[in-house]
This record gives sequence, structure tokens and C-alpha cells, in this order.
Amino acid sequence: MAGNNSKIKLAGVVMRAQLEKLSSRKENQSFSCYEVKESSFDFFWHYHPEYELTYIVKGKGKRLVGNIYEPFSAGDFVLLGPDIPHTWISDKIKNQNCRAIVIQFSTKFVESILQFDELKALKKILQKAEKGFQFIPTKKNNYLLLMQEMITKDYAERFLLFIQLLLQLSTSKGKTLLTTSVKPLKGSINQHRINKVFQYVQNDYKKNISLKKAAALIHLSKSAFCKYFKRASGKTFSDYVNEIRIAYACQLLIETDYPISQIAFDSGFESLNYFNRVFLKKKKIIPSEFRKLIESQKKIH
Repeated sequence: MAGNNSKIKLAGVVMRAQLEKLSSRKENQSFSCYEVKESSFDFFWHYHPEYELTYIVKGKGKRLVGNIYEPFSAGDFVLLGPDIPHTWISDKIKNQNCRAIVIQFSTKFVESILQFDELKALKKILQKAEKGFQFIPTKKNNYLLLMQEMITKDYAERFLLFIQLLLQLSTSKGKTLLTTSVKPLKGSINQHRINKVFQYVQNDYKKNISLKKAAALIHLSKSAFCKYFKRASGKTFSDYVNEIRIAYACQLLIETDYPISQIAFDSGFESLNYFNRVFLKKKKIIPSEFRKLIESQKKIH
């Protein structure tokens, strides 16, 4: 998560992430806490050596962490370990006015506090952060209140609030985002070329995505492009495109009553049968059952 000075235009796929240098953090401070207020969260695919806690106060869209592409909305709360490529991308909604609170802290800070027995419970949650960890909010915790208060305090009071927050997180439940650790391909030699592929897939996934065109964008043969993409992202180009399309299809299944056949074509799939097969592979459930499950949950709540 970053402010406007370090953003690039919306992109979307492979893993040539930018190194974000957190120069705003004072050298004598072990962590930083700041608020991001934007009309939208634009694509900024990046990584940094610090841990990062991001709480979405307002806004909705898609969260891309490593090779996992999922929807997010207000209340999304994620802890990422060092060097995990990530970005939050807002849905294109007029006057959305997105807001997030971000805390970034160093490995050195983690090592210094873990030597105290009272904070040993933190170790497990920080280990989980190496694959990204999404916290499940409950009525018992007050994450947001603590983070909002941190923004208004001086550094000494902020430090005490941060320790209080970390203690809450050490006993909190959630889910791991990645099945394996994902590290960025570091370096910026091909940054401009790869961003062309990002732009192409993110903008055109609802249409006919062409492997030939994607490869041509960065002047590679189809075979060379496929090898590079697999090495960079951990999955094939077609698999990644399908993942983005399924994420959008899930949104339509949840938020609309469109026929499943229409959702399949609106999400970029050329046939209903293929959509059903891919959906089952990705979600372990067929689209119609997914919709029924969501409807039953709505009735409970």
C-alpha cells in the first residue's frame, strides 16, 4: 500500500514487482503508521523488506498478494511478511473515496521484541505472515480503534499502542493467503515491458485474451513468454487469466441475479461448459451451488 507519489497505472499479472523504499520512515523509528486516503487504490505492484499491516477502512476491489487474486472490502485486514509482492486495486466506482491505515515495521524491530517472554506468542503469527495472513474480524477485537488512535499520537504513545495491537493479533484467527512462499524477481530491467502485459490482462480479461498478443507486447516468442511467465508468477499465463476471470464471476454471482450463462460470458469465458470446469477446479464447487451457498449465508445474517 502506498500513496500517489509512488503509484503506477493499473496493471495486473506477472511478478516483476518494484522495490518500495520507505524513505518516509525516520531512521530512528522501528515502524511507521500512516493513513492512505485516495479516490481509488491504483495498481502499484511492489515489495519491501518490512512487514506490513493493512486495514481497509473504506473501499472495495481486488487484492493481489503473490499469485493470489481475491476481492476485498471494508474491514479487510492483512499482515504481509518481508518481500511479498502485493497491491490493492479498487473497483471502478465513481466517488468511491478509498481509505486505509497501514503499519510497516522492520525485521530488526521484530527480533528485538521477540526476546521478551511476554511477546513470544507473536512468533507464530509473524511466521504465518511469510505467506500472507488475513485476520478474521470479531466483535471482541478493536484493531481499527487502536490503529486510528495510533495515527493521532506521538511516537512514544504510538509505540505502546502498537505493542497492544500486536498482542491482540497474536491470538487472533484468520487464514493464510499463499500455499507457498512467493518472492519477487528483483530488478527493474524489464519493468516497462512487463507492465505492458499487466495492463493488457487487467483491462481485457473480459474479452478474448491472446497469448500471441501478450508475448508480442514484450517482444518474446510464445514459448519464451510462457516459460518466463511461469518462472515469474508460479503459474501459467492461461491459469492466471482464468483466476482473474473466476474472481470477477464470483463477484457477479454474489451481487447480481444474472443467469450463470451470462456471467460466464461477461467474465470472458467462451463457453459455459469451460466456465463450469474452471470454476469447479478453482473453487471446489460448481457456480450454481456457490450461489446457493451465498444465498443461504445471507439469510443467516
